Amino acid sequence: MPGAADPVSPPPPPASARFPDAPPAEAAGRTTARLRPGREPRKQGAPAETASETTARLRPIRSPQPQPQPQPQPQPQPQPQPESASQFSRPPGAPRFSAPAHPTAPAHPTAPARPMSRVVPDPAHSWSAGPAGRPVVSFAEPELSGGRTRLRVGPRTAAAAACLVLGLGLIGGALTGSWLTGTGEEGGAGNAYSTAGTLWHSVPVDELFPPTVQGTGAGPGGADRSWTRIAVAPDTGCAHAFDPLLRTALAPVGCRRLLRATYTDATQSYVTTVGLLFTKADPAAMSALAARFRDEHLDRRADLMPRPYAAPGTAAAGFGDTQRASWTISVLADAPVVAFAVSGWADGRGVDSPQPAADAVRSGATTAPAQAGLGNEAQGLADRVERRLRKTVGTATEKSS
Repeated sequence: MPGAADPVSPPPPPASARFPDAPPAEAAGRTTARLRPGREPRKQGAPAETASETTARLRPIRSPQPQPQPQPQPQPQPQPQPESASQFSRPPGAPRFSAPAHPTAPAHPTAPARPMSRVVPDPAHSWSAGPAGRPVVSFAEPELSGGRTRLRVGPRTAAAAACLVLGLGLIGGALTGSWLTGTGEEGGAGNAYSTAGTLWHSVPVDELFPPTVQGTGAGPGGADRSWTRIAVAPDTGCAHAFDPLLRTALAPVGCRRLLRATYTDATQSYVTTVGLLFTKADPAAMSALAARFRDEHLDRRADLMPRPYAAPGTAAAGFGDTQRASWTISVLADAPVVAFAVSGWADGRGVDSPQPAADAVRSGATTAPAQAGLGNEAQGLADRVERRLRKTVGTATEKSS
């Protein structure tokens, strides 16, 4: 009703009435926090720092967190770099630096969180990294085929290898050709030896036995001599060309062919038969025979004189075995040839004591052959024929090479 007092709400019941078991302090009006059953009390944070504080607060010690190890990156295949690219350029697509994620350390309850990560260079770009982390210069790339690694060779390398093989082939061919044709020192000597053994059928008779032979200084006292060919014997064997004893001494080297020719001097007072015996022996056998003739003086034995060629109808028609006055025999060690010569009087005069040419040409010799100069006839003519033989061998060797 108007003027009447507003109804007053009743006061709240006392705490003792609402909470019969509450302690007296709460019942008296204290506002303390009550704990809910089944929950832990909530920790209160430390009060904020003020400017008036003079002591340093201690922070809790945090255990160091283990740093995660960087995962190994797959090694990409090396890409060919252009020539203008720098050697130290990083591979395309690779980051400059990688910052591995580090966990953030727990912060102080009142302090803001501080990140513990730091910038770390990528280990793939260090000098200790493998070939995937740095550029590699190579001349050829391996090519895998069928489980085998094959090296791809560039054109320059292939050309160099081809030149090397070609050069070695040319050198080997030259050495082989030199050995076969005898253009070297030992090969040349062997070729000359074999060439000399074929001259009996490959060289005309006029080259071996010229129609006229000049003997400058070949006569007694250094006088000049001249010989003219009056007969040439047909090339035959050695069955009747030598005495039996001389034929036995020459048997070790064999007899391939015998060539003979008879000459007379300018006055036709003397006749001389010169011959070339081509043997079947090798250089070793010829050297052994030459050493035997030299050591045993077989070229000075009267029972080892060669026989003359007496051509009918010439000045040598009466030149027989009993007319032999002086002789010489020379066994060549560098050719399969035995050169010889035998001289006598053209009038058919017999000789009781023949004398080797080496003894008859000596100064002071008083025998009939020496006084007549028959030793000079045999020795001088044999020397000239032997020289022509060696000259012919040299010419034939140069043509064959």
